[in-house]
Amino acid sequence: MVKYSAELDTVFSALADPVRRRMIERLSRGPLTVGEVGAGFSISQPAVSKHVRALEESGLIKRHIVGRTHRCTLSPDAMRAASNWIEKQHRFWNAALDRLAGILDESPKRKKKK
Repeated sequence: MVKYSAELDTVFSALADPVRRRMIERLSRGPLTVGEVGAGFSISQPAVSKHVRALEESGLIKRHIVGRTHRCTLSPDAMRAASNWIEKQHRFWNAALDRLAGILDESPKRKKKK
């Protein structure tokens, strides 16, 4: 369980940055080179490399090197783990709020009976 939490922390930390989220959005359309992933951002090439490395270390992307070309692809397992965690929290809080709504709905009925 601790390893799972550390992995999720890394994924959520990587996704906390808007540049990295945009990079993930670009990669969702298909594999791209590092240059293509970073194209259009007003950041330096070393900064692009730093963001790509953070995404790679989080497990969100994989980098395949052929010669001098670094091609990036999404790795769905890390995103799936984050999505599963979010869904679990969603179910928990919906159930808790439904229970609370039930209690609040019963409260006036009890007062009327007295």
